[in-house]
Amino acid sequence: MRKDSDFCQTRKAIFTPGVGFAAVLLLLSQNSLAQSVSCDLGSYDSASGITASNTAAGPQLLWNGTDDQQLQMQLAIVGGEPIIQSLQLRDGAGAWLALLTDARIEFDIVEGFRRISNQQLEPLRDLGVELTADVVDRYKWDVFWDAPLDLRQQQGTGNPPPLEGVANQPGLPRSAAEVRRGSIVYAVDRCSVISDGARVEISFPGVTLGSFSGELTLTVYAGTNLIRTEVLAATQLPSVAYKYDVGLSGLDLTDDAAVAWRDTGAQRQSYALAGPVNAGPVPITAANRVLIAETNGGAIAAFPPPHTFFWAREVEINVGYNWYRKDSDESFSIGIRQGEQEVVERYMANWSLYSAPPGSQQQMVGYFFPTLAEREEAFGQALAFTHNDVYKALDGYKVMGSHYHTDMGRNLIASGSVDTRLRDFEVIRSAGINIAGPVDRPREESQLQEQHWLFEGAERHSDAEFMVMPQMENSNILGGHWDLLFSHPVYYVDSRTPGTPLVTEHPEYGKMYNIGSAEDIMAMVEAEDMLIYMPHPRTKGSTGYPDAVAESAQFLNDRYRGVGWRWGMGSDLSEQRLSDFRVIPLLDDMNNWLVGTGLQPKSLLAITETYFKAPGDDIYANGPVTYLQLDALPTGKDYSPIIKALASGEYFVTSGEVLIPSHEYVGSGDELVLRAQVEWTFPLDFVEVVYGDGNQTSSVIVSATHLPAFGNHTFEIPFVAAGQAWVRFAAWDTAGNGAMTMPVQLSP
Repeated sequence: MRKDSDFCQTRKAIFTPGVGFAAVLLLLSQNSLAQSVSCDLGSYDSASGITASNTAAGPQLLWNGTDDQQLQMQLAIVGGEPIIQSLQLRDGAGAWLALLTDARIEFDIVEGFRRISNQQLEPLRDLGVELTADVVDRYKWDVFWDAPLDLRQQQGTGNPPPLEGVANQPGLPRSAAEVRRGSIVYAVDRCSVISDGARVEISFPGVTLGSFSGELTLTVYAGTNLIRTEVLAATQLPSVAYKYDVGLSGLDLTDDAAVAWRDTGAQRQSYALAGPVNAGPVPITAANRVLIAETNGGAIAAFPPPHTFFWAREVEINVGYNWYRKDSDESFSIGIRQGEQEVVERYMANWSLYSAPPGSQQQMVGYFFPTLAEREEAFGQALAFTHNDVYKALDGYKVMGSHYHTDMGRNLIASGSVDTRLRDFEVIRSAGINIAGPVDRPREESQLQEQHWLFEGAERHSDAEFMVMPQMENSNILGGHWDLLFSHPVYYVDSRTPGTPLVTEHPEYGKMYNIGSAEDIMAMVEAEDMLIYMPHPRTKGSTGYPDAVAESAQFLNDRYRGVGWRWGMGSDLSEQRLSDFRVIPLLDDMNNWLVGTGLQPKSLLAITETYFKAPGDDIYANGPVTYLQLDALPTGKDYSPIIKALASGEYFVTSGEVLIPSHEYVGSGDELVLRAQVEWTFPLDFVEVVYGDGNQTSSVIVSATHLPAFGNHTFEIPFVAAGQAWVRFAAWDTAGNGAMTMPVQLSP
């Protein structure tokens, strides 16, 4: 019988850089660790278009991929660990090329302690909420200002001191004992093959990763070379925040081997691995989060999910999301990673990691794309999943990004010229965005001046293809934070002394408003054709809102259009949709609250919540957008066509990979049919019609897993409209990306 100490020595050999994989396999063989395992094929269906079978070595998959390429992946279990014994590709009926042999799948994890932040506690205290353990546990998972790996951080905007009576909320400074590191440990003795439409998953239970336990799953999709690697696992610890890295090791270091990437200046870079063995992973700050490995005459790309991989940050600086490692003179590794801190001192406290409530099934995903293509074509094939990190132009629509903290007015004043070009907007424009919404927060002593420079500077940055549309974020009077969207320049100050009229004349800026109450704000909004959105509901400075003002006069006004939609404020990787636990349920809640009021449904506005921008920043990965139904941009300082489109709900929000060019609800009476055109890049997962009656939200969910990657389809989904008050439509892909239309009222 093998002793535990023998097994530990074997595991050490596997994880030690510099030990060739062939030597590891020999060691495994000597320890009699190889297993003959047949996968359970009971849930496999050959109609998937993917051939799955059990061989003497283990499970095998054969499928047709991208551009007539065919792929064959042979898996085996060695010492309880699933390995890719071989991955072969060929063009049509050509000869097979063995791209990978005896390759391992690595996962590493770093865990810390999740705390609630002062920023969340302040509005709760103002609302008189008793800060019990249950309240802390409810809100801490949606934290923004938290940095569990930063042992230097003290109180401030970040975490609070110990809360009285709340034993599960320790204070600061943090303890090094809170940080735990681990690598994946395999104890696999069985597997199962599961078909789901045009995809096949092979699941290997018996995996631990730090405090998490679960399974490794490999998924392939008919019609594409894309391979999804995933640890699906849960922790039972009470306050876990974590990050993970994924790797593929055992790549052959052949004469033509190299790693290649594009740097943040879009320049091509490569390394032929001629140097010494690396002691650990070498971080790469690659544009578009893509690293290519060339080996054995082919290539394989490594990249993360484009959006779910990122928790909320206040800047989009690329901190290096890829890595390579030379393990020996015969093999090397590649993968994806998350860094351990922000690179800008001001934002060190904003590195919150993922949230893992006890028992939640966290999806830790990495993607690999093997191909016969040359290096540049391999980049093109990988980048096609995100349209090269550019929001795709769509006939009849303009792409709007909102809530950019660029401090436009203040920065123009500091530059000395209203004509100064700010590079923030050059970067935003390069991502395919047509309308950029800078959300300034002017200082009290220079409020009017900053507003003026914002309005003037916005016009100077705009033309027929790109418009800067000013916005203002406020944190007073209405409850929580709220954004003002302008239809034209409007000047106001946040004070109104007794006897001061609501509207006065300023000697330099002309008409201006003096704001001292919610009634003043709504009067200005009505008179000046403005809209209000709450940018980050139920978290940050809006924790407890808009719920706390749901019956207020300001909320019960059609000019209060809704709330902001952004993932990552509480990045829980058990979500199936972006912001599945915070914003999307709130959208449905709000519209159920409004049933019977005669008001039109509330909506979402895609927001970013990020500050300064520079070339090379990950604009696309960190921000959703709004596709507005507009044939052309307005001109000058007239933003009213944008306001009109937002007010009417004539738009959809999206992460970028899933688009909804058209949709309608047809029929009459109790039975209606949703008809929607959807296009996507990553394989689609499901679409849904969601509706509410004022008390309950219901949905019709239709699987779309039978459809291939890079598809376009018109869905027709019947639903029972009897007794329902509102309805919306959404589509979601297998990488967690998606798009949503805005709710519309149903006829009584």
